Parts: sequence; C-alpha cells; structure tokens
Amino acid sequence: MCPTCRQPAGACRCSQTNPVIGDGVIRVGRETKGRKGKGVTIVTGVPLPPEDLARLAADLKRRCGAGGTIKEGVIEIQGDHRDTIMVFLEKNGFRVKRSGG
Repeated sequence: MCPTCRQPAGACRCSQTNPVIGDGVIRVGRETKGRKGKGVTIVTGVPLPPEDLARLAADLKRRCGAGGTIKEGVIEIQGDHRDTIMVFLEKNGFRVKRSGG
C-alpha cells in the first residue's frame, strides 16, 4: 500500500511524480549522542512531503505522550518509544524496520 495515495503499490501513481527517497523502508532507532545520556527515538526514511511529515510527527508525539521535533527530515521523539512507533507506522501501511541494537 502506498502511504500517500492509499492505493496498492502496483496501482500507485504518486510514486511516479514523487520518487521514494532511499529504499522506502522507515527505520526506527534510539540515540543518546549529544544529549547528556537522555535517549530519543529517531524515525528516518519517511517518504512524505514536509507538511505530511509534520502531521505524522504530531500524531507520533500524541501517541507516545512525549515531546519531539523534526530536524532535516528526521523525526525525533523524546524517550524510548520504538515499539509504540513501529506498531503505529505498520498499522498506517508503512514498511518499518528497527535500526541499531
């Protein structure tokens, strides 16, 4: 399923106008680098335009009950919410993988 137009992958027309950056898999990981030991959940590879990315980030923050931001196309959610985010994204038709350890 295409997350943008909600059509089957074979019938998707938006991928011809907006090619998927990368391999089309969203990666969800955890990072503490440069945050004084505080962990954040990192969501990379989301194939959405910036306005839809902002809406998705708001939904994820609401779902996790945490703060967060978008930096250079990467969604950062405060805390370790990898499992919650992966389930939410899979239910919304995205291909998701856990990155890191």
